[in-house]
Amino acid sequence: DKLLSLEPLIDRLETEARECAAERAVALRTLVSAMRADGLGMSWIHFRVNAKQLHNAIRTRLGDAADIDLSSRGAIAALRELLAGVEPQSANFASLAVESSTAVRQFLVMTQILKHVDADAPIRMLVAECEQPSTVLAALYFAKLFGIADKVDVSPLFETETALEHGGRFLDLLLAEPDYRAYAKTRGRIAIQTGFSDAGRFVGQIPASLAIERLQGRLAEAMDANGLGDVAALIFNTHGEGMGRGAHPSGFEDRIEWALSAWTQRRFARAGITLEPEASFQGGDGYLLFATPNIALATLTQIAANSPAHTDADVPTDPFYRRTDLSLDFYRAIKDHQRDHLESRTYSRAITAFGLGLLNQTGSRKSRRQSDLSADREMSLRQIRAIPHNAILQQLGYPVNIIAGVGSAAESNIEEIGTLLSESPRGRQIMRLVRASNALASIKTVAAFGELFNSAYWASRPYRGTEQHLGAACEALAEYLIKDDRNGVFRRLASRLRVDALKLHRLFELVPDDDPHPERESVRRAIGVLQAVRLALLQHMFLKAISVPAFSRANDISRTDVLEMVFTLRIDDALAQLRRAFPTSFPRKDDFTLNEPGEYPRGEGEGYAAIRRDHIDPIEQAYELCLRISTAIANEFGAHG
Repeated sequence: DKLLSLEPLIDRLETEARECAAERAVALRTLVSAMRADGLGMSWIHFRVNAKQLHNAIRTRLGDAADIDLSSRGAIAALRELLAGVEPQSANFASLAVESSTAVRQFLVMTQILKHVDADAPIRMLVAECEQPSTVLAALYFAKLFGIADKVDVSPLFETETALEHGGRFLDLLLAEPDYRAYAKTRGRIAIQTGFSDAGRFVGQIPASLAIERLQGRLAEAMDANGLGDVAALIFNTHGEGMGRGAHPSGFEDRIEWALSAWTQRRFARAGITLEPEASFQGGDGYLLFATPNIALATLTQIAANSPAHTDADVPTDPFYRRTDLSLDFYRAIKDHQRDHLESRTYSRAITAFGLGLLNQTGSRKSRRQSDLSADREMSLRQIRAIPHNAILQQLGYPVNIIAGVGSAAESNIEEIGTLLSESPRGRQIMRLVRASNALASIKTVAAFGELFNSAYWASRPYRGTEQHLGAACEALAEYLIKDDRNGVFRRLASRLRVDALKLHRLFELVPDDDPHPERESVRRAIGVLQAVRLALLQHMFLKAISVPAFSRANDISRTDVLEMVFTLRIDDALAQLRRAFPTSFPRKDDFTLNEPGEYPRGEGEGYAAIRRDHIDPIEQAYELCLRISTAIANEFGAHG
């Protein structure tokens, strides 16, 4: 027989542990803990489905109500009726093979895992882009349909501005549903997931963190109000913010509390609700903190030391939450400033000026959605995923999504806000993040990237007389870039950032720096050297590209297209086109075995070896160095991997 459950073995081991010597009992209980943690698999099981996929699947079950607006109360009533009449159905691998709906296939796979691999495995069903309670009820329907509702934690993901803004109302409506409350009591927990990365991309990292914190607090309120105090709250926080990949850079306590603040933990403690917090360790953050047994032990020790179990519910309220007349205005002003950036053509054009060419390719997910060459010239920020977006900000030298707006938000009432942030533990925690980010930031670097596209710079560069050999190339670049908008875009962005930074430094003077790092200035200088070298390499690439001789259009790709590929750092594509246009090897007569004599052509084709040597290969070599510099800069920001 297949082993599908560890519960009988766990019971036997625990019985033996109660009766044996202490040393063996410790070993047995350690084994039991490992069994409970891992089950019969290598890890916990997470599935992901989009809200639209669930909507499409559930509409086929709604009959006459198939066209109903799923955000309406009528939809919830229809789903309530559907849940009341659901009859569990068995399924097998043939059911999975013939099912076409993506969402339903996910539930069928879960069924087979529980049936054939591990009958006790808790399975997480993450619902992305979830903004309606009806979406969760639809997922609950399919879990009940296949008889696995007691094993699946349906977890709505809150990461968009809409989801965070209306998340409290969402939770109130969802937890008021009798079917959902019964399901939660059966499972013993309510699960949600919050996405700091995407939220931070759209509203700024600090407003996102505060909005997520408020949402988490609303969950405690909703659970308490709906008689779910005996149910655990599972909150999974994922993050990959602009400062590396580990949330807060100042210390481990800050790192843990940034995802689940002390205020949030106290809300649950006061309601008597057990918290089951989860946080992601992504990318380099994932391997650095567990790189060796000693580091892993230190990491786990810090996690245990800062767990919600140590929350003191009687701590006086932080002034940040008591003085909402100040803190709420501060939050809204930062969010509005960040939204202005996001909606600004200037910001979007600057961030996407080099596409994703400044980044090394990492991970299994594409960093951007696919588009054609013309779309690259008008790339939207929404085409770039959250982590690459943060990475681009680091490479351009200024983590806009962390720093921007903080100074401007305090401007109208700077004395009072400065006092509030100084006296508030939460306020000082926010400022520690801003200071750490600002310590590595350089507005001059942002402006310098714009100079790459400054026609006047290229036109005047040969004036000194020391680079006469580059005169023709500089003139060609100057002429090509006359109508290019990127120089102006970077200048406008840098000017706006400078004005905001002046206000931020006035705020810094009012808030004590309780986490000083004098070595950060040397780090900033090291980053400056790396940026200078890379800018020189980019200039070198531009000069080499503009110097490539004209070639005939092929496969609908012109010389101008190839130049634009280089300027947006789509170097692999550009090199492929250039090598196709200037081959270095040709078929020879000797390659063919023929009896018929032929004198033409005489000699061998020489190809374009000189063009490849002098222009194409140097572009490739320079770009490889650029990517190595990108890695070094990312490491200085703490974004390892």
